[in-house]
Amino acid sequence: MNSDIYIQPMVSRTSNKLVRELARQFKVVAIVGPRQSGKTTLARSVFKKKPYVTLEEPDTLQFATEDPRAFLEQFPKGAILDEIQRCPELFSYLQRIVDDRKATGQFILTGSQHFGLMQSITQTLAGRVGFLRLLPFSVGELKLAKLLPLTIEEAVFKGGYPPLYDQPVIPERWLDSYLATYVERDVRQLINIRDLSSFRRFTRLCAGNVGQLVNMSRIGADAGVDQKTVSAWISLLEASFVAFRLQPSHTNFRKRLVKTPKFYFFDTAVAARLLGIESPNQLVTHPLRGALFENWVVVELLKGRGNRGKQDNLSFWRSQIGQEVDIVAHRGQHLLPIEVKSGKTVASDWISSLNQFVEMSGKISELPTVVYGGDRRQRRSGIRVIPWNQIDQLGNNI
Repeated sequence: MNSDIYIQPMVSRTSNKLVRELARQFKVVAIVGPRQSGKTTLARSVFKKKPYVTLEEPDTLQFATEDPRAFLEQFPKGAILDEIQRCPELFSYLQRIVDDRKATGQFILTGSQHFGLMQSITQTLAGRVGFLRLLPFSVGELKLAKLLPLTIEEAVFKGGYPPLYDQPVIPERWLDSYLATYVERDVRQLINIRDLSSFRRFTRLCAGNVGQLVNMSRIGADAGVDQKTVSAWISLLEASFVAFRLQPSHTNFRKRLVKTPKFYFFDTAVAARLLGIESPNQLVTHPLRGALFENWVVVELLKGRGNRGKQDNLSFWRSQIGQEVDIVAHRGQHLLPIEVKSGKTVASDWISSLNQFVEMSGKISELPTVVYGGDRRQRRSGIRVIPWNQIDQLGNNI
């Protein structure tokens, strides 16, 4: 059992309330998300009285693997079990223990590998567990802590990983270590990659395709691997909460639509570092500035939904003749179209695609919105224009 002194976090997480609600409703709560996104800190700040154990420690992992029953019997009132995916043997024993006890909120599990963890939970703990996906700090959280970057460039470059805000670290050095220590190590745990250099080249190519339709054959050709390998590696990035694919909307309005998803990272700091960007100033004129800002906006909107315990409701809309809306939020029977522009001065042509979408969709479309890199909220021809540093207000209401 880990007896380290717990330190209160500097930034209060929006999902504190949700975690407490889940613990009142379910016998087990699972907090999943990228490594270093604050899962352990959140669990320990909310459940201060629970014993904390990390399965990253070799001795602890060996005990849990070899004698799971005895390991869990140490915790008659439950515990926080960190990086639970490291020991799948525990799940069936957890099921028996929580079924024998009536209390809710017995065990708090954290994990940073999505697929294996979800498979183990759905097979053994279905109906007994409440889920929270915790991503790095959101704009709203950084605002409350008075840590929000002053410029859009710094916000995209720095991302939201907690250590970049609560520790005296140089972002590019921390990110290099993060990529080597966590991303590559997790990948090696999930699959045996013999040529790590090819995988590194693949991740850099993925960063170069951020915000674009996923083209596995092109990425494979550039990385020197086949399309099947690219597909498997993209799934690995998704399994480790490094990247994700945003699916296209199927609302066709009598238009033939693109069916290929778009590719994004869960944190723009990782994408920027893979692109070799070393400072916020380089983003001012970088050719992928717009794509990285679009990625940043998509993830901020995902945080707004996830921190309230709601399922993802985002897609994008693109016809085969080139008509496109960057983001579409599905709200019941209605659609909220969102365009993303990294420029700091509103241009009249920004709203043309939104007007086309509203005209095609009719009454099911509502609140067409532009999120841009400026700092003034505006209204243009029935379309609201939201500055980047107010993205939390949009994310909390979609």
